Amino acid sequence: MLQKKKETILRTLRTIVRVMNYLGLALILFILTVYIGIWGALPSKADLTEVSSYKPSQIFDINNELIGIYYLNNRVPVSLDSIPQHVVHALIATEDARFYDHNGVDARSALRVIVKSLALQDASSGGGSTLTQQLAKNMFDRKNLSFLTLPVAKVKEMIIAQRIEKLFTKEQILELYLNAVPFSGNTYGIESASLKYFGKSAIDLTVTEGATLIGTLKATHYYNPQRAPARSTQRRNTVLNQMAKYGFLTVDSLDILKKEALELDFNTYDEQQGVAPHFRENLRQKMVAWCKENSDSDKPFNLYTSGLKIYTTIDLKMQRLAETAAQEHMQKMQSQFESEYPASKAPWRDKKTVESKLKQLKSYQKLKAKGLIESQIIDSLSIKRKMKVYTYDGYKKVRYSTIDSLEHYLRFLNMGMLAINPQDGAVSTWVGGVNFEKFKYGHIESKRQVGSTFKPIVYATALEEGQSPCQYFSAREVSYENYDNWSPSNSDQADYYYQNVSMTGALTRSLNAVSVKILEKTGIEKVIAMGKKLEIKSTLPAVPSLALGTAELSVKELAGAYAAFVNESKPVKPYFLSRIEDSNGKMLEEFKPKNKIKPAFSENTRQTMITMMESVIDKGTGKRLRSTYGVRMDVAGKTGTTQNNKDAWFVAVTPTLVAVTWVGHDDHRIGFRSTRVGQGANAALPIVAKFLRKIERDTSFDTITKTKFKPMSNDVSVAMDCPDLVRDGFLKRLFTNPEKKKTKNFKKKN
Repeated sequence: MLQKKKETILRTLRTIVRVMNYLGLALILFILTVYIGIWGALPSKADLTEVSSYKPSQIFDINNELIGIYYLNNRVPVSLDSIPQHVVHALIATEDARFYDHNGVDARSALRVIVKSLALQDASSGGGSTLTQQLAKNMFDRKNLSFLTLPVAKVKEMIIAQRIEKLFTKEQILELYLNAVPFSGNTYGIESASLKYFGKSAIDLTVTEGATLIGTLKATHYYNPQRAPARSTQRRNTVLNQMAKYGFLTVDSLDILKKEALELDFNTYDEQQGVAPHFRENLRQKMVAWCKENSDSDKPFNLYTSGLKIYTTIDLKMQRLAETAAQEHMQKMQSQFESEYPASKAPWRDKKTVESKLKQLKSYQKLKAKGLIESQIIDSLSIKRKMKVYTYDGYKKVRYSTIDSLEHYLRFLNMGMLAINPQDGAVSTWVGGVNFEKFKYGHIESKRQVGSTFKPIVYATALEEGQSPCQYFSAREVSYENYDNWSPSNSDQADYYYQNVSMTGALTRSLNAVSVKILEKTGIEKVIAMGKKLEIKSTLPAVPSLALGTAELSVKELAGAYAAFVNESKPVKPYFLSRIEDSNGKMLEEFKPKNKIKPAFSENTRQTMITMMESVIDKGTGKRLRSTYGVRMDVAGKTGTTQNNKDAWFVAVTPTLVAVTWVGHDDHRIGFRSTRVGQGANAALPIVAKFLRKIERDTSFDTITKTKFKPMSNDVSVAMDCPDLVRDGFLKRLFTNPEKKKTKNFKKKN
C-alpha cells in the first residue's frame, strides 16, 4: 500500500516536472517568436536612436518666453543637467529602486510578470516593470493582438529594454525617460509637465512640486493635480515617504515637506487653447511650408519632430493683455447685440440662413451621401442629445440637437485685433477671434469693408494734391445723378444744415457727405494711387463710395498703411517671424522687415493727418477712448462703421504702436440692428481702449505709453489754425431749404 502511494507521488511529480518543462519550453518558444518578429518587428538600433531624438518645435516671443509648442506628443525635451536631482531621486525611489543594479529587466520580478500576464491576463502585472521597460513602452505603441496583446507587449518591452541598456548609459536612460513619460493632461516629459502645472522650467521645481509630478505617473488621470488636488497631495506624500525610505530625505525634512500645501500655476500650450491660438495656427501653416523647402542633411525638417526654435515678434505679456481686453468687451458686446433683437426676428434663427449653414455641415453631407431625403436629414439633425457648448462664462452642459447647436454658435459676434510696431511692422499682438476651438477662422488676414477708417487715406491724398486743412465744404447732402441718385448722408444731418466744415472738422466728426466731396475734388484715381503707395494690395473700387470705405481690406493691411502716419510717411508690411534655429541653437534663417524706403506723402501731410486724427480722439467719434476708458497716452485714431452696421472698426495710432480692431459677424447676412450699438465707437473702440489702459498701468510698457508725438512744425500749425465749423450767413440761410438735396453728377478726374 505504501509502495503504491510512493509510485503515485512519483508519477505526479514526474507529470508536474514534465508540464513545467513543457511550459518552460513553450515560454522559451514564445519569447523566441517575439524576438524574431513573428508578432511584429522589434525596433532596430537606428529606430531606438531616432525615436529617442524626436523633439517638438518651440515658439518664443520677443523676450524669449515660450508661447507654444508644435508636437506629435506634448513634450519639451531637456538635458538631465536641467532636471533637479531630487526629481531623479523621487523617480527612482518610487518606480525602480534597483535601477542601477539591473540591465533593463529586474530578474526577481520578470518571471512573476510574465506568468501573471500569460496565465491570468492581469494588466496590473506591470508592477515589475523597470524604468527602462516603462521607457520602451512609452517609446513604442502596443499592437492589438487580441488575448495575446499583453504577454507579447511585456516580452517585447523586456527585449527592447535590454537593447536600450546596451545603447545608452543609465544617465541617458533617465534623461530619455523623463522626457518621454506621459504626465497628467496629455503632457509628455518633465519640462512640459512643469510648465503646465507650475508655470516654471523643471530646473526650478521644488522637492514637493517634483514629487507631485512623479506621483502622477502611477495613474495620470486619477492623480491629476488640477482635477484631484487632494488625491494628488496624498500621492505626493507617498512619494516623499519612498524618498525617505531609500535615504534621499531625512525624517525631519520629510515631516516639513509633507505639510506643504499644493500650489499650482496652471498653463496650457494645447493647440486649441492657450495664448494666441489663432496666431500659432497661422504661424504653423507658414512653418509647414518652410519645412518642406528647407532640409537638414538632405532630409526635410519636420515641424513636429525636428526641435526647431521659432522666434517671433509677439510680446507674450502684451498679447495676454490684448486677449483679456477682447474677451472683456466681447462678452458685453454679445449681450448688447442679442438684446437688440426680439426672439422672433433674431437673424441667427432666420430659416434661410440656418438652412444654408446646415447644408455646409459635415453631418448633413454624410446623411445626404447615405441617400436620405431632406426631411429625413432634418429629422435626424433635430434629435437632442447631451453636449457641451461654448459660452463666455465657460462651457455649458445642454441637451441640444445639431440644429440647436448651429443656432447657438450662429449668434456669436467675432473680432480681430492686431498691434504692430509702426517703425518696422513687427507684430506685438495677434488676436484672431473670440475662441479658437469653436471659431478657427482667423480675422487678421480676412477682408471686410473698412468703413470710415479709409477716410484718412482720402484726406492725406487731398492734402498731397494741394488742398488746405482749412478749406471748407458744405456739410449738406448731395444726390449724385450719375450714380443712381446715390446720396451719402451724415449721422445727425440736421446739425449740419447750415454748416461749412473744414477738413479737420469733417474727419473729427466722420462726415460722409463732406468726405465724398473731398474725394471728388481730389480724384478717385489719385486716392487709389495713394492706396498703392501705402502697400494696400487689395482692389480699391473706383467709385465715389470709396470715400466711405466700401473697399474690402484686412486688419493686417490697414495696420501697415496707418503706420505711415508715424513712420516718416512710410508704410510697413506687418511681420511676425524673427528667426528660426535648429535644436542646438544654430541659426537656420533670419527674417528682416521688407519695407519701402520711399515716403507715401510729405512730412507736412503726415503731421497734419496725425493732428486731425488726434482731434478724432480728443473731441470726435473716438472721444470715448478718453472720456469712458480714461486713456491718457498720446493717441490719434479713426472709427469706422460700414453700411447696415455689418462691420465696426477702430484704429489707434501712437508714436510706437498701431492697433487695429474689427468687430462683426462671420456671416455677412447678419449685422447689428442699430448704429447705436454697431458703430465703431461702441463695438470696436473699447477693445483697443481697454488694451491701451492695461498697458498704461504696467510700467514695463512705459517706453510705449509715455512716448509723445513730435510737435507740429510752425508751417503746419499755421495752416491748421482755423475753426472746424463756419455757419452760413443770414441771407444764405434765409434763401436755402436745408432739407432739399442738391443734385449733380459726380465728376471723375483723370
